[in-house]
Amino acid sequence: MRERLNSMGAVNLVAIEEYAALKERHDFLKTQSDDLWKSKEDLVKAIEEINQTSLQLFKDTFDQIRKNFKFTFEKLFGGGEADLQLVETEDPLDSGVEIVARPPGTKLRSISLLSGGQKTMTALSLLFAIYMVKPSPFCVLDELDAPLDDANIGRFTAMLRDFTRYSQFLVVTHNKRTIASAQTIYGVTMQERGVTRLVSMRLDTETGEAIVHAPTTVPAPETQTVSAPQTATEAPASTPAPL
Repeated sequence: MRERLNSMGAVNLVAIEEYAALKERHDFLKTQSDDLWKSKEDLVKAIEEINQTSLQLFKDTFDQIRKNFKFTFEKLFGGGEADLQLVETEDPLDSGVEIVARPPGTKLRSISLLSGGQKTMTALSLLFAIYMVKPSPFCVLDELDAPLDDANIGRFTAMLRDFTRYSQFLVVTHNKRTIASAQTIYGVTMQERGVTRLVSMRLDTETGEAIVHAPTTVPAPETQTVSAPQTATEAPASTPAPL
């Protein structure tokens, strides 16, 4: 017993103070660790709630756009069928969207197999379908009607007039039928080399007569290249509202 006592060495007189200091540090680190684990649990819970809310909003919006797309496609094409399909249905938030369109007299097929004019009309149908869910104050369309024939131009301008009740549309176009359907026309031309002329015209809705404003002459830079006239059409603005 004496040998065992001697092997223990000298008594540590500050053991109590060291224990108190180590216990205080242990309690502090344990508190920090518990806070971190609680924060992680709160973050995971918040992420799950956000994913659930996003998933529900996506499903509701997708279903509404899908329904609107079928309506706008049939109206623009004068018949046919169209649909939106999710590529991966397991996780809609990370899934792609495939556009399937069947113009009148054709089989149901992917948009990649359609002609240029049909692709434009299908894209317009999807644009207006999204617009019906959340309209914006104004929309700019840059020569969107270039690949369309006269029949499609008529349906395009008719739908455009319907949507002017909710938004203002600025259309850059060379098509005469699109220009004729606008209420305000802005023309940019260069009849003389180096001189650009701006001409504006507004259609009086009461009398049906055109009101031509005085042209404005703007000197062009010396390096400017003579180009074909471009015309932008504009529809009146109104307060946007959902359909």
